Amino acid sequence: MPAKYSHVKKRQSPKKQAKRDQNPHQHKHHEHDHDHGHAHTHAYPGPQVDRCVAHATAMAKLERTISRILLIRFEQDIARLFSTHLYYVALQHLPTFVIRCITVGGPSWVAANTECDEIKDFLRGALSMDMRQAGDRVATKSVLWTYTALRHFAKSQGISICERGGLHSVQLLPHHAALVAHLASLKAHHPPPFSKPPHLGPMTAGIREIIVACKTKYGKGTDWQEKVREGYDRLCELLYRIASEFDVRGYGLLLREKLTEKWCDCGCSTDHLSEVCERTVRMEEEESGVRSGKEREWDGRGTGVSGWETEDEEDLWHVDFEMPGETKHDLPDEMSVGELMELRYMQAEREKEQGNVAFKKGNFLTAIERYKAAYRIEPELPHYQLNLAAAYLKLNDFIEAEKACDLALGQHRSMKGYWRRAQARKGQGRIDDAIADLHGVLRLQHTNKEAFDELCALDPKSTEPSTAVPSSSTSIPSSSSSRPQPSSSSSSSSSAHRLSSKSRYEPLAPRVKPLPFERSPTDDRKLKISSIPVTVDIPVEFLNVPTTGPDKGKGAPGEGQASGRMVSQTFAYPCWERYMVQRVAEQ
Repeated sequence: MPAKYSHVKKRQSPKKQAKRDQNPHQHKHHEHDHDHGHAHTHAYPGPQVDRCVAHATAMAKLERTISRILLIRFEQDIARLFSTHLYYVALQHLPTFVIRCITVGGPSWVAANTECDEIKDFLRGALSMDMRQAGDRVATKSVLWTYTALRHFAKSQGISICERGGLHSVQLLPHHAALVAHLASLKAHHPPPFSKPPHLGPMTAGIREIIVACKTKYGKGTDWQEKVREGYDRLCELLYRIASEFDVRGYGLLLREKLTEKWCDCGCSTDHLSEVCERTVRMEEEESGVRSGKEREWDGRGTGVSGWETEDEEDLWHVDFEMPGETKHDLPDEMSVGELMELRYMQAEREKEQGNVAFKKGNFLTAIERYKAAYRIEPELPHYQLNLAAAYLKLNDFIEAEKACDLALGQHRSMKGYWRRAQARKGQGRIDDAIADLHGVLRLQHTNKEAFDELCALDPKSTEPSTAVPSSSTSIPSSSSSRPQPSSSSSSSSSAHRLSSKSRYEPLAPRVKPLPFERSPTDDRKLKISSIPVTVDIPVEFLNVPTTGPDKGKGAPGEGQASGRMVSQTFAYPCWERYMVQRVAEQ
């Protein structure tokens, strides 16, 4: 795997910098330090100049095609690799979850309560924390895989590959039409869904683990085993269904920004990528040899689970982040990638907690600044934008509230996101859009009475909730485990209206196959799933280490340089390991 594709800007020489300072109106297509052939002194451009302009235009179109291919294949890699991760979650973590639930609720509790909000919210929270890592874990490999595919295509067309510089994009110019065709084929299957990879086997190991763990308590009978197996199967299906609420197009923001906003039209970005990746490709070929079929068009990873080598696909969420050869001894003043992610989350949560304190005091402007700071630190967790939306709603700034909800819903569609955007759109007088968002709330939680009462207040003539997808100019899926806040109109609803409303939002209930056995009295127990807080001691010097930007990770004390003073940080976040399942006492 190549070194992190960081795209560090090249330092300008003093002479060139002075020349640019003297002519502030000089055309700056981008900040790389080389001549693009844009400047000329011809009063009357001749045929040669026209050819240069045409070549530059063709190169720009080619580069946009290449960057788009990189981006879409990156999103498909996230979907494929996260689908693989979900498979391992189902094998490694869901059995423990089932055991903890049936210990409190009985062997059939999971099967009877798979659709309850408590289980769904637990899965949403843990998956959200996993998705936040998608960009860091997938970006480097995805770029390498897509370069490999471009390289295979080039070799299939008889293009020679430079040993040191790799594939030069100008060599692909005569084959731009083929690249456009490949891009069209990628778009035809986009966005990719999360689904169980077909080449991976059934999850028999998971159910076997549950049965072995429960035999001591329930004996060797088959009746309870059938109930446990039914619950585990339904939970695995629910895991992929909840994952489908997330949208890969909202993650991997660092690479996405590079490919959409900072990709150069002249070809230097592709050439730099080739130079970085070519060494790794040749090294792998020397170690493993050239696989059969490697030089066919578009052979390679990144086109869904049908890509080569997927039968041995690793779970990237359970491998070390660090690059080969990197150790703390080698980089004494930098933090590891894994450490940075933990510190980044703690810093963002600290900002959020300060925002929550200000929000409770009614200092909404201060809360907004703190929530913005949290989002700058951790932009791939949507709940900071949802907090922002709540503060903007308090200030009646409905436009900014809607923008914040759009960003959150662009990662994960959630009840809170749709609810708050409905309030923002209602405040702008956009009733139809608000109604569409309320339908979104009811699709995720069909029993949400507050959303249904609000829907009836906005559209009293409606006899049945629509099943249309909520419209949004910029959004696609986001989420938070919290439920929508009750509206003032809902509290005044009569009990008769509550009874009549149930039959009207019932069509939005998920279609669940009936249980193959009778419900048990223990299936009606209410269970609470809560995260277990963790306390860590952090050197005080680490608290001010930047976790974003070009200097991220720099400034951490090296070996023997720390003062020894530590500060304790306690925080809780949803994950697959630290949680407890408790029975809620009946009122």
